[in-house]
Amino acid sequence: MQSPRLNVFSWAGLKQPRRLLPAALIILFSVIAAEASYRMGWADLVEHAYSDLWHRQSGVRHVPQHVVLVVMDDQTLDLYNDDPLAFWTPHIAKGIAVLRAAGATIIGLDFLYKISPTAWLNKMSLPGNDISRTYDAPFLNEISSGQMVMVGSHLGAENFLLPHTDYLLAIPDANLSHGIGLADLMADNDGIIRNFVTAQRMQEAPPEEAQGLPRLNLGALLAVRATQQDPLAYSWQLGGRAIQRSDQVLSIGYAGPPGTVPRISLGRLLQDGAGNDPAVQALKGKVVIIGGEFQGMNDWHSTPYTTKLFGGSGNLMTGPEVQANIVETLLSGKQNQPLPMAARLAYFVLAIGLAVLVYQRSTPWHGLLMFLGLSVLAALFAYLLFQQYILAPVASLQVGLLAGYVASYGKRLTSEERSRARVTQIFGRYVSTEVVDMLLRAKEMPDLGGESINVSILFSDIRNFTTISEKLNAHEVVEMLNTYFEKACAAVLAEGGTIDKFIGDAIMVQFGSPVRYPDHALRAVRAALVMQQAATEFQGWMAQRFAGRDLPPFAIGIGIHSGEAVIGNIGSSQRIEYTAIGDTVNTASRLEGVTKNMGCSIVISQETLTATGGKVQTGKHESMQVKGRAQAVDVYEVIGIKNEGAVT
Repeated sequence: MQSPRLNVFSWAGLKQPRRLLPAALIILFSVIAAEASYRMGWADLVEHAYSDLWHRQSGVRHVPQHVVLVVMDDQTLDLYNDDPLAFWTPHIAKGIAVLRAAGATIIGLDFLYKISPTAWLNKMSLPGNDISRTYDAPFLNEISSGQMVMVGSHLGAENFLLPHTDYLLAIPDANLSHGIGLADLMADNDGIIRNFVTAQRMQEAPPEEAQGLPRLNLGALLAVRATQQDPLAYSWQLGGRAIQRSDQVLSIGYAGPPGTVPRISLGRLLQDGAGNDPAVQALKGKVVIIGGEFQGMNDWHSTPYTTKLFGGSGNLMTGPEVQANIVETLLSGKQNQPLPMAARLAYFVLAIGLAVLVYQRSTPWHGLLMFLGLSVLAALFAYLLFQQYILAPVASLQVGLLAGYVASYGKRLTSEERSRARVTQIFGRYVSTEVVDMLLRAKEMPDLGGESINVSILFSDIRNFTTISEKLNAHEVVEMLNTYFEKACAAVLAEGGTIDKFIGDAIMVQFGSPVRYPDHALRAVRAALVMQQAATEFQGWMAQRFAGRDLPPFAIGIGIHSGEAVIGNIGSSQRIEYTAIGDTVNTASRLEGVTKNMGCSIVISQETLTATGGKVQTGKHESMQVKGRAQAVDVYEVIGIKNEGAVT
């Protein structure tokens, strides 16, 4: 049975199941690498760099519709520049009263008043001063209204940094879970705030939870209160989504760079008739966060808009504006969502599968271009999805593409070495190094199981070899043959011929296999002419090496015939060789013997002459019967190659 065709780096070979399996395994390995990178966070640093770039390139993504900032700016501070910030509670209370009258849904105060002016004044015991009794009354009234949320901070375990006790007692029913939001922001390892949690992980026992300690972060609490849902519920419906009360990390859907959230100065609320201000009236139905935005405050944070692409840093964002972006994210539903797992895996398989198939079929340089091209396309695709608030992995995909590249070309490198070793083992004895290299570069290798090929077969043997060998000892015969064969084989290999075998003093050569030269007949004739010249020159070596031995002149005879021959690995399990058999081989062997009768060195058949395209200069011509053939063979003496000078 014919053995399967050997393919080396064949594009068509990928169509075969045995070629598809390694490619499929590489794709599977690369997809696993990409998914592991995504889940384990190995490429988070680069992934964050991409998403930060998308933020900066997008600019303002949308104008917030649910939240407004009331900022204590430098102009506001100038209104009461003699009052320390700790004593600003009456002014803040006035502003909150205006906001409530305007119809603000819920008001968050992003200032932590750890000190109570009233308590401080009482401690001072100033004589004749009753201001301490009424100083904080407006502020306490706003707290007790239930429409105001203050801030605290969770320090870990059961420790909290909370407003002064006077203010905590003013919260309706002393329910801190409704009246206190935690202002803590969650920064990534690089110090940039990209995510948030609705509630931090608490370690308190259930009885302590019932005491109403703060549960939610400020932004989440304001969003929940604005929709009149229970802050202690397990989950809420916000922005058309079910949001859980947990420490699950959620992405902030920033509306834009610092300054994007609409804002109004607190000083504007403190003006007489502020309730009639159209800008104030427009706050109806909004979540309002009051916070600082003045020089010297320390509530500034790095966001995706802070780092610039080519170094340096952009503007920082205030804590209140970060909280406002969290509120807007929850209420608008415009939250950056990761690509669903099924879609992500399909995306990995599609992109990596395409890349691996190209890697399998192309050079490493072309594969590198494919890697770079797909990386750019993946980045563009991720940017387009980002506009729809979907985060598609780029760096993790690139990890998979790189894994596929390394695996594909690593496999091909080892496969090349194995193939090179196999080709060299099979053909290294028969052909030149150049032909071996050509075979390795070829899309298809010869069918070692046997195939019929149009070739030219050359037979050459030494005249009077029996007489010469009788006059030399065994070592000298071997020395003579090896020296001559070295020169003769060099001529054959130079023309791309394949040395089929040595038969005593004879050489059998194939032209046109394993490399299928279309001009195999002309190559055979050129090789024969060079062999004839080498034999002539070899006479001098013989005369010098075996002087006085009375040896006959050294000469050779060469016969060439062209036609179909069966070529393949022929032999037994113990001994096998790549050889040609058939009528073409037999005829070429007979023609070599004809040279003696015609008195010439090189003869070719009509078939060979025709195959050379008439480029051979011939001499004697005879039509003769050769053993093994029923039809006569037209035989021509070869003198030289036309237009290349006659060789006699």
